[in-house]
Amino acid sequence: MTQQRDPVPAPAALAPAPAATTRPEELAPGRHRRRSYRDRLTAPLPGVRAVTRLAREAGALRPGTEARRDVPLLPCAPAPLPPAGPGVLALTWAGHASWILRIGGLTVLTDPVWSHRILGTPPRVTPVGVPWASLPPVDAVVISHNHYDHLDAPTLRRLPRTTPVLVPAGLGRWFRRRRFTRVHELDWWQGREIGGVTFDFVPAHHWSRRGLLDTCRTLWGGWVLTDPQGRKVHFAGDTGYGHWFTEIGRRHPGIDLTLMPIGAYAPRWWLRDVHCDPEEAVAACADLGARRMAPMHWATFLLSAEPVLEPLTRVRAAWARTGRPREDLWDLPVGGSRTL
Repeated sequence: MTQQRDPVPAPAALAPAPAATTRPEELAPGRHRRRSYRDRLTAPLPGVRAVTRLAREAGALRPGTEARRDVPLLPCAPAPLPPAGPGVLALTWAGHASWILRIGGLTVLTDPVWSHRILGTPPRVTPVGVPWASLPPVDAVVISHNHYDHLDAPTLRRLPRTTPVLVPAGLGRWFRRRRFTRVHELDWWQGREIGGVTFDFVPAHHWSRRGLLDTCRTLWGGWVLTDPQGRKVHFAGDTGYGHWFTEIGRRHPGIDLTLMPIGAYAPRWWLRDVHCDPEEAVAACADLGARRMAPMHWATFLLSAEPVLEPLTRVRAAWARTGRPREDLWDLPVGGSRTL
C-alpha cells in the first residue's frame, strides 16, 4: 500500500533559520520537474576562491601518512544478521551510510554501497559489513542524494527492478531509466507508506551533483521511518549542522534512533556547511529530540583529512559531556548490529 502524506514545504532560504513564507509549486506524485533546487541550499556552494585554495593545499581532502596509521584499528566485526520478526526493529551497519534496517517486518537498505571502490575516491579501508549474498530479500531502498558514495549504480543493479525505491525529488528519472518500476520520488515533508511502514522525506543541509552540469538539479535530504507500533528511526543521509534538525524533531516527535554522520569533516573551512563533525552530530541528535544515536559516514572511505579514528574518539567524548546514558550511543563496528 502506498499513499501521499504531507504537502510540500516552503524552500529553505540561504539563511540560518527557516523564514520563507511562499510555497513551491505542488507537483504530481512521483514526477518532480523543477530544473533546480538551489533555493534549498542553506549555505552558498564554494566559489572560485575556495576552490583555488583547496587546489593550493595539496592533499587537503585526504589524510596524510600519519593520519592513516590507525587504519588497521578501525572497528570492523562482520557477523550474521540478528533475527528480526515483524515486531522487532533491528539495524546493521554495512559501512559508510549503508544500513540494513529491519522495521515493521520489512528489510530496508539506506544508501546501499557494496562496491569496493567508487568514482573519485580511494578504495574501502574496511570490508562491507554484510556480504550481499547474506541479505534477506530487500523490501525497500531509501536514497538521500545523488553523490557517488551514496548512489552507487553497480550495487543498485543487483536489486530486482520491482524493488520499491524512495528517492529525492528530481532523481526518479535516474531510476526509471534503469528500469525500476516502483519509484517513489518525494519532496521535503512528503511521505509514502509501504507495507505498514511510513517513509517521510525530510530536509538536510547538503547539496547534489553527479556530473559537470547538474549541480542541485535533484534534491537531497534524510528519512524518518515509522513502524506500525509508532517507533521512529531518522536516517540523516549526508548533512551539515543547522536549523533543520529542530524542525524535523518538531514535526516528528519521539524519534527513537537517529543514524547520524560523524566523518568527512576536515578541513572545516571547506566542509563545515555540508558535513557534521562529531560534536555537531551529537548536538543534532539533541535538536531532533532523538533518544539514541548511531554514528555513520566514517571508517569506510577516506574522504577527508582527519585522522581515521578521530571521529569515534570525538563523538564518544561529546556524548559523555552531555551526560546522556552511554548505552544510547550505538557506536557500532562495521558489520555490527543492535536491536531496539
